[in-house]
This record gives sequence, C-alpha cells and structure tokens, in this order.
Amino acid sequence: MGVLLGLLIMFALLLVGIPIGPIMMSLGMAGGWLAYGQPFLDSIGSVIWGVHNDNMLTAIPVFILMGELLLRGGIADGMYRGLSVWLTGVPGGLLHSNIGCSALFAATTGSSVACAATIGTVALPELDKHGYDKPMALGSLAAGGTLGILIPPSVALLVYGSLTNNSISKLFVGGVIPGVLLTLSFSAYIFMEAMRRPTAGSEQRATWRERLAATPLLLPPLIVFSVVMGSIYFGIATPTEAAALGIGVAILFAWQAGRLSIAMLNPCFIRTAQLTGMILLIITGAFVLNLALSMLGVAQAMTKLVVDMQLSLNMLMLALIVFYIILGCFLDVLAMQVATIPIVYPIVTAVGGDAIWLGVFIVLMSEIGMITPPVGMNLFVIQGVRRDGGPLRDVIQGAWPYVIIMLLFTLLLIMFPGLVTWLPRQM
Repeated sequence: MGVLLGLLIMFALLLVGIPIGPIMMSLGMAGGWLAYGQPFLDSIGSVIWGVHNDNMLTAIPVFILMGELLLRGGIADGMYRGLSVWLTGVPGGLLHSNIGCSALFAATTGSSVACAATIGTVALPELDKHGYDKPMALGSLAAGGTLGILIPPSVALLVYGSLTNNSISKLFVGGVIPGVLLTLSFSAYIFMEAMRRPTAGSEQRATWRERLAATPLLLPPLIVFSVVMGSIYFGIATPTEAAALGIGVAILFAWQAGRLSIAMLNPCFIRTAQLTGMILLIITGAFVLNLALSMLGVAQAMTKLVVDMQLSLNMLMLALIVFYIILGCFLDVLAMQVATIPIVYPIVTAVGGDAIWLGVFIVLMSEIGMITPPVGMNLFVIQGVRRDGGPLRDVIQGAWPYVIIMLLFTLLLIMFPGLVTWLPRQM
C-alpha cells in the first residue's frame, strides 16, 4: 500500500511540473529511510558513486556532442535541400523529404526534440511556399521527429542500457531494422494519402542533372552513420569510441562547410553539458529509487504476481501497450523510461521476453507519447517553429494517423520479434 501511495505521489508531482530526477531521489530516500532507517541513507553515497563511475554513461555526452556539431555545422540544411530535389515528382513530394530528413538526422543526433525542431525550421517555409495541406505537413514533421529516439545512435536506448545493464552495441544494432521499417511505413502512408488527395501540394519535378548535383549534400549524415554504426557492428569500437569517431567526422564536415569556429563550438559544448547534466541527474534519481524498490522487494513481488497469473508474453505486451499509451499522454520520454523500466524489465524478462527487444519496444512506446496530447513534446515543438500562428489543432490532427501506424507497427514487432533480435545476433 505504501509503495502504491509513493507511485501516485510521484505521478502527481510530475503532472504539476516538478522535474523527475529530484522526485525519484526524494521518494527513494524517504521510502528507504522509513523501511531501514539511517543505514539506507548511508548507502546512497556508494550507489551514486557507482552510477557515475560507469563507463557506459560516458557515451551519453559524446553522442550529444556529435549531434550538436552536426546540427550547428549546417548538415541539416543541406540534407533537406538534397533530399527534396530527389523526391520532387513523387506523390507526397516534400512530405517524404520531411520523413527522410528526419530519419537521416535521427541517425546522427539521437534526439527527438532536436530532430523535430531542426527539420521543422528548415522545411516549413518550403512547405508553405508550395501550398501543402497544413495538418499533413505539420503532422509529418512531428511524427518524423519521433524517429530521433529509435534510429541509432539513440540517447533513449543508452538510458535503457544503463538502467538494465544491457549491451549498448546490441541495442543500437537492434534499432536499425525497426527504424528503417517505421520510416518506410510513414512514407507509405504519405504516398497513399497523396494519391487519394493529389492537390495536397505541388512542385516542379527535378531533372536528373539537378538530382546528381544535390547528391553530395546527402553524404555527410550517411558517412557519419556508417562510421558510427559500422564500427559498432563489426566490433571495431565500443559505442563511446564510435561516437568519438563520429565527432571527428562531424568536425571535418563543419570545417569543410566553413563553419568550424570557436563561436560555433562554444554553444555545442554548453548544450552538451546542460543535456548531460539533466540526463545524469535523472539516472541518479532512478538508481536511488530502484535501490529502495529492490530492498523493499517491490519488483520481485510484482514479477511473481504476473508469473502466477500465467499471462502469455503477447498478452502481457498488449497490456503494456495500453499502460504506456496512457503514460505517454502525461510524461515525457525520460520520465516514462526511468519510472517504468525498473518494474517492467524484470516482469517481461521473467516470462521469456528478450531484453534487447524490450528496449526497442519501450522506446517505440515512448515515441508514441511524443505526439499524443496533452504533453506530446513534438506537437509543441512543431507548433513553436511554425510562422502562421495557426492553432495547435492542426498539428494534432496531422499527427494522429502516425500514432495509429506506430501502434500497428508495435503489434508487428510483437508478432515477429526477429525484426529486432536478428541483426544483433549476427554481430
């Protein structure tokens, strides 16, 4: 009863806007002190030291810095121009560019909000210029941004790996096929909708000479992704080392574009420090709360309860889909992860679920939360970068079809878990 009351207090505090990290740390310390007294508080220091001394967490600031360098190095602008030239004339036109650029940018930043904000800022003037249907245009940008936390390298997968002590390399590789398939699913919907409503937007078809001339603009993100994921997949480098290689390549491209300067590097380092501090504070709070829950036997008791109910893995995952959809309406990605993984992970693995597959599943569920009101972060990001002052209703209306697509895609992963697990097993 006390544990349930604590969880209700935590969610209530989240809803009023208090940061998740301090909430979890406070609840963990209070619960542990009530159960075990001062010895529990004395043990927290060694727990925090152990968390921050984990080499796995070193990858977080390195990947964030790589994304910041690519973001401020002009890669996104050129990438959108290059891809839009290739996709003119295809039913859906620039809407495909929104999804394709989001996927490419996601493969280098690992951040959903950064992906949505960057591509939205670049794309919206062009979409307005060519008269695209407003909800379709805004919805494709909001949904495309969600690819930022699934397609590796992904900060969300890094957090999952650190909380569950699973291989970051396998998690990254496991996200490749689902990320590509989800991107193609988004584009397939845009194609069918454009065929049904041909007046959604228009632009002149580019010549092959123009397409070939624009191809070099697509190379930087593809090269960075190949260097990072190739070195991980073939065992040449750890995720942290691979991100360092990616930073080297990103600096080279920034220098080639004439943007490498102290003025460009300074905000990259500041933003990296800010995001890293926020993430590490959340992870620290999660570990303190996990320690209290573990010593109180909460996770073990819930695991035993589910096992005794003799639910099949598929039935359990369907129940978790409903659970995460409800949470996604009120919590952001990191809050959902750190609040649920300590309880969900032992339950699912106890009934035979694969740990790598579960990581991709939770990240996919978090993606859905990014575009479901009232707290869908990507909805507000896209609303913030539009210049016509239209209602938020346009963004929500355009994003709903993608929520349905992601739910259907999640069911596909449940039916065919090999879509996630096959590639990591080939490493």
